[in-house]
Parts: sequence; structure tokens; C-alpha cells
Amino acid sequence: MDKLEGYYFSALFSGCFLLSSVLFSKLTREQRDPYMDEIFHIPQAQQYCHGHFNQWDPMITTLPGLYLASVGIVKPVAWIFGWNETVVCSPGMLRFVNLLFSLGNLYLVYLIFCQVHFKHKVSSFRKILSALNLYLFPTLYFFTFLYYTDSGSTFFVLFTYLMCLYGNHKSAALLGFCAFCFRQTNIIWIIFCAGNVIADELTKARNIHMKKKDEKPVEKGTISEIADIIIFILRYMLSFKNVLTLLVLTWPYVILVIAFLGFLVVNGGIVVGDKSNHEVCFHFPQLFYFFAFTLVFSFPQLISLQKKKDFIKALKRHCCLYIAITCISLFLIWKFTYVHQYLIADNRHYTFYIWKKIFQRHELVKYILVPGYIYAAWSFADALKSKSILWLLMFFTCILGATVPQKLMEFRYFILPYLIFRLNIPIPSVTKLLLELALYISVNLVTFHLFLNKPFYWPDHEETQRFMW
Repeated sequence: MDKLEGYYFSALFSGCFLLSSVLFSKLTREQRDPYMDEIFHIPQAQQYCHGHFNQWDPMITTLPGLYLASVGIVKPVAWIFGWNETVVCSPGMLRFVNLLFSLGNLYLVYLIFCQVHFKHKVSSFRKILSALNLYLFPTLYFFTFLYYTDSGSTFFVLFTYLMCLYGNHKSAALLGFCAFCFRQTNIIWIIFCAGNVIADELTKARNIHMKKKDEKPVEKGTISEIADIIIFILRYMLSFKNVLTLLVLTWPYVILVIAFLGFLVVNGGIVVGDKSNHEVCFHFPQLFYFFAFTLVFSFPQLISLQKKKDFIKALKRHCCLYIAITCISLFLIWKFTYVHQYLIADNRHYTFYIWKKIFQRHELVKYILVPGYIYAAWSFADALKSKSILWLLMFFTCILGATVPQKLMEFRYFILPYLIFRLNIPIPSVTKLLLELALYISVNLVTFHLFLNKPFYWPDHEETQRFMW
């Protein structure tokens, strides 16, 4: 970044820290005790703070990355300032670790924008505004202020992706291991980084092959192009030399994937601890929920009059294809819709009300929404049309892996695929970015207002209950 841009970003960084600190202070005063999943995370971190590394709560489903990182941050600070154990291991101090991760996410998002779009002439203001928007992305920003794994998990995944883009794959793999220690499902984004490298190599090889054969390029975005690429990949992989080339390029990630497979065998599954409430299944409608979620939070980029016209043209041009997609979608919703007990039993989450007010109104509602899902998926793919087909195939495969196996409809599962999507689409105009910023700020204001000012009580519990994501 140039000197002036550096000053602008530094001012933004400082402002975000001050504003978030004020909000953090307010939220911590109102909710002093551990809340929701914090009742598992905070006591476990406190055990680690006291040096009891052999004690583990069997209800926790993730590896201890969050607790180890927290101890590694707060213990040296406590030693420098002479704080006692009560202060160091308090809920407020542990939550503050996530505020630091959140600020790290702001910086990483900005650097990734600069790296992904370095070939395009984008103003400093647009890059900085884009970074601010993703920093304030409502689902992620809310969990900045609670002791959850989201901020730290996102930090290490974004750091892994940044190192991958820089071509420093050993560092990327090491950071990917840290991300895996926060959440086991982050292995998908380690594979995504390896997929970036493979997609670039295959694209170069295909371009060379087409020049040698003097073949005319197939029309971009068509079924013919996808079929042509699949055939090329199959032929490419038949050569041991080509496979060896890919292994040499991606070996740090391959080692992590092999280690993950070993973990699955030893652990008996991906979930640590309470496996009963985190069953793996083929919940294909999760993919539709993700596209709808993305459409809502990126509406300035995905919804416009021109987009609608282009979508109608696509429908007319590939009528049979979209009829087939509609039929497949209806079948997947019919056969693979699951309703987790947490979704319908816990009225503290927004998803409870979305399911109750929309999906439970009538049995046919989930089918009526299919045209909207198809538009959302089309606009999602259209926004990424500057990417190669190989990159798109790799990204969509990772989205499938990140969303479909989850039985519970939970917006937190959509954070990383959404961020990767926003980081890779062309940076929007200032007007669209300001519209997006207004949406994010509005949603955040409502969310924090409900959490702080609208507590309620359950008849059989004395504890205060609060609305949240």
C-alpha cells in the first residue's frame, strides 16, 4: 500500500478498535457470566489457564486451539503487568482475545483484497471500504464479543489463504494446522488453498495444450467447456509426471490432509466429544440456504435490474438445463431435508424464528422457494464469472463439503464460504459498498439491541436468556 493509503487504513483500524472496545465493554458489563456455548468454552480455557491441560469437558466438540491460543496470549500479558489469576482467566479477558482476532481479520481481509485484485485498478477507498464491510459482517462480528471459536478460526483460515496467495505454502500449511485446531471442518479450506494451486497449474497446462494443438477455445461458462475441462483433467492425471508435479507444488497441504485422515480413524469421526448432536448427513438443502443467505447479505452486488434481465436470458437460452436443475432441487429438498432438534427447541436463535415463520407455515413453502434458490445460485456463479472454470469447480466442491454434511441449519457455518466469495468477486462500486455497509450496520444494531435490551426468561430457568445468531 502507498503511504497515504497506509494512513487511511491505520485510521480505520484504530477507529474499529476503539468502537469495538466500547461495545465490548457494554456487552461484558451486561452479560458477565458465560452465555450459551461459553458455559463449555470458558471453564475449559480456565482449566488451561491454571495449568490443568489433562482435564477436558466431553461436551466440547472442537480441538483445543482456542484455549491454547488464549493462554498463549493472556499469560505473557499477565506476567508483564502483574495481573492475578482471577483477572487473567476471567470471562471478560478471554472474550477480549476474540476482539484481537477480529482486528487481525480486518487486516488480513484488506491484504487479501490487495492480493486478489492487484491486477485491477481499484481505488484505495474501495479496498478499505470493502475490508470494513467484511469486518462488520454481522454473523461474524457478533461473535467477536463472546468466547466462541469463530473469530480465531476465521483468522487462521484467512491467514492460511493469504500465505497461499503469496506462494508461501509451508507457512500456509502451518497456519492451516492452527485453523484445524480451532475447528476440524477447516480442513476444507486447507484443501481449498491446495485447490487454488492445482487450479492455477491446470489452467496453465490447458492453455499450453490448446496452443500446441491450435484448438479454438470453447465458449466460456457452457456445459461444453465443463465437459472439455473434465476430459482434460482426466487425461492430465493419467501422466505420473503431471501427478508428481502437483504433489511437489502442494505437498505441505497433502501432509495435513493425510494427518486429518489419520485423525478421523483414531477419533472415529470428525467431532471431538459430544458426537450424538453433531451427526454427519447429506443435508443438501443447506446449500440452498447458503445461496439464499449470500443473496441477502450481498444484495447490492447480486440483485439489480440488469442481473434479472441476464437471468431471464439464461433461462431462455438453457431452458432444459434449468428445468432439470429445478427437478433435482425439488427432489433433494423432498428427500434430504433434516430438522435438528436444536433448531426447533431453542428460541434464542434467529434460525428458530426463520424456520417457524417461513418454513413451518406450510409443507409446500420449502418447495415454493426453489426458484429463489436457483436465482441466488445463478447470481452467485455470475458474480464469480471472472474466475476460471477450474477454480469455480474447486470452490463449489469446497462449499458442498462445508455445508451439506451439517444437520443443523446454523448461519455460523456460512461465514467462511461467504467471506471467500466476497473476497474473490470484483470489488463493487462505492455506491454498492455503502449500501452493503448500511445493511451490515443496521443488522448489527438490531442484533446488539435485542441481545442487550430485550432479555427474556424461560419458565423453568432462572438465568437470563438473550436473542442471538
